[in-house]
Amino acid sequence: MDNTQVIEQASQGNSRKQYWYVIRELTGREIKRKYARSYLGIIWSVLNPLLTMIVLSAIFSTMFKRSIENYPVYYLTGWIIWQLFSEATRSSLTVLVDNKNLLIKTKIPRIVFVLSRCYTALVNFAFSCIAYVFIIAIFQLTPDITWLLFFVDMAFILILSIGMGALLSILYVFFADVKHLYGVFLTMLMYLSAIFYPVDSLPGWMQSVLGVNPIYIFIDFARSAIMEYEVPDPIIWIKMIVWSIVVFAIGITVFRRRQNDVMIHI
Repeated sequence: MDNTQVIEQASQGNSRKQYWYVIRELTGREIKRKYARSYLGIIWSVLNPLLTMIVLSAIFSTMFKRSIENYPVYYLTGWIIWQLFSEATRSSLTVLVDNKNLLIKTKIPRIVFVLSRCYTALVNFAFSCIAYVFIIAIFQLTPDITWLLFFVDMAFILILSIGMGALLSILYVFFADVKHLYGVFLTMLMYLSAIFYPVDSLPGWMQSVLGVNPIYIFIDFARSAIMEYEVPDPIIWIKMIVWSIVVFAIGITVFRRRQNDVMIHI
């Protein structure tokens, strides 16, 4: 029995336990497909951030060494958060079209497919965190209770990603060009998230722009907790919570209202 048949059988019920099983099966399928022809497989989720960090640290650490202490940790904190959001939303964009056959054959709530892509991104993020912990250990950052706030940060960025993914998955069904536009948007968002450069090096108006960028807010939150051992400023908390809840509410509302029209247009 192949993976698709297992998912079809599991979808016959309507309990949360069965939906969670379907999410895990879909996640396993996505991970196997991603690393199908790779000898190292999911180990690349650990090696990729390390190799990228080494390259960019070699380029920028000298340039920013006076303004950024422990630059590799600074960079990697931003990179893994960016990757979680980017992978979760970009993969969710095409999820309904990619699973057309399952949508036809099963009665799985369509939001489950979006959740599976976000969960897959979270699994890959967890492996990337192995590299992150390794670098933190090398630079001898002392563990602190503020580090627990990192998990709060991840919870809210996951909420944001689910909402954005739900919205994008619906938009892509009706407007295929959204895929290309979102790629451009992600590139712009990445450069406006201060992943590899210090915010203080920017003019005042650019710092204001970064201040309303949700991804930078999440990155700044994590850096405050991990690198500065500080509870983030209340303003950052408010921005993070508002962005997450508003985007989630919009995404889920649009998804629920238009999900019944999906099969007509796929």
